[in-house]
Amino acid sequence: MIKIGILGDIGSGKTFTANQFGYPVFNADIEVSKIYKNNKRCFQKLKKNFPNHIFSFPVNKKEISKLILLNKKNLKKINKIVHPIVRVRMNKFIRKNKKKKIVVFDIPLLLENKIKKKDFILIFVDAKKKEIFKNLKKRKNYNIKIINILKKFQLPLRIKKKKSNYIIKNDFREKSIKKNVRILKNKILNK
Repeated sequence: MIKIGILGDIGSGKTFTANQFGYPVFNADIEVSKIYKNNKRCFQKLKKNFPNHIFSFPVNKKEISKLILLNKKNLKKINKIVHPIVRVRMNKFIRKNKKKKIVVFDIPLLLENKIKKKDFILIFVDAKKKEIFKNLKKRKNYNIKIINILKKFQLPLRIKKKKSNYIIKNDFREKSIKKNVRILKNKILNK
């Protein structure tokens, strides 16, 4: 099994790129949404830690956003509760897909949370800041303050780029990113 980790800036097109490989993708953001929606134990832990801010189940993402804006240290506390659950789900995903040639990991804090193992192939999605900003503004929960707080918890992009095995350019044109992924996938499979 080849494990591919997708790295890049927030809004650089990591998820779209990950999905172009045509293999199972573990998307941490989607998993966190499912945890907020379905995991009562997570809700209870969040409520216990933030009794004046987390009110009802399923966990409301707006309440989480307010907590992060209130104090950026809250993000660390939230991560301590949520990340272990994400890790368990990731391990289940690996077991479930153990017969697949490739599995792809779209995890924003792949390097920061020491999730990446030695056997990961890292791909950095490189995109222009102007294009990233345009892309981010299209998101329904777009909040530049939250994005800036999240960025402070991430390694600098130059370090992520340096640690990557491959760099893939994203010009936000569907045809070219699909072509770039296809070329890269063949290169990885034929190694």
